[in-house]
Amino acid sequence: MMHSEQTGPGIGAGCGAALRQAREAAGMSVEQVASQLRMTVRAVANLEADDWSSLGAPVFVRGQLRSYARLLGVDIEPYIEQTPVASVAPSTLVSHTHTPGYQRFAEQIGRRAIYVAITAAIAVPVWLGTRSHFGGSDLAVQSLDVPAATTQVEVDPAQPRNTPRRTPLVASIASLPSQSQGAPALTITFNGDSWVEILGPDNQQVLERGLLTVGQQRSYKVGEVGRIKLGNVNAVEVQRAGVAVDLEPFSRANVARFTLSSDGSLAPVAN
Repeated sequence: MMHSEQTGPGIGAGCGAALRQAREAAGMSVEQVASQLRMTVRAVANLEADDWSSLGAPVFVRGQLRSYARLLGVDIEPYIEQTPVASVAPSTLVSHTHTPGYQRFAEQIGRRAIYVAITAAIAVPVWLGTRSHFGGSDLAVQSLDVPAATTQVEVDPAQPRNTPRRTPLVASIASLPSQSQGAPALTITFNGDSWVEILGPDNQQVLERGLLTVGQQRSYKVGEVGRIKLGNVNAVEVQRAGVAVDLEPFSRANVARFTLSSDGSLAPVAN
């Protein structure tokens, strides 16, 4: 881990120490700062200790430092230019635009085939199960929508010919095949390295936070997640109910922020 004494000569107490001193001078606790910045208490403590190793990619560390500095009104740009976090080379990102077209097409076909197979695996047994008990019935099953003119009539020889006796009808009550409710409402595929933060429905519980690499995928149902933040938007593909989502309306500075509502729709968030 990198501590404040490793930030190099001429830096003084270090960036984290400057933030800690400004916080103490403002009379704020670490918990209060974490609440206002929407960070964990541990993340704020690591920023003050100049411990960057557990905070993710350098670009996100710089953003967290600047957010902390804005809250306290501290100018930390001279520190950031000299600290190791500014000199760490960022991870190599693979742009989605460089993926061959045939590969993207094959991946999309494969995902859709999986959704179709899951739907069939659930719907077909239900469809067969709701009709199996009608197979041996001797009663004439006929839809109630059949016009009266098409109803079969039997004539009893013992009765006058002008008093036909109709065959009893039994209305079919079999239900239509039910649609699959197990398919994910939101699928996130990473075609390159990207930092993510995914919170639960209460926007408090952290379900996922960190750097995900190329080839990884996350799927969520309605009600499982709330707010979602995705870095390096060009390397991320999001699908809602199997349909690709345009992240442009939710993106700023190559970072997408949005929520998944209870009806499955997406909505942008301010920060």
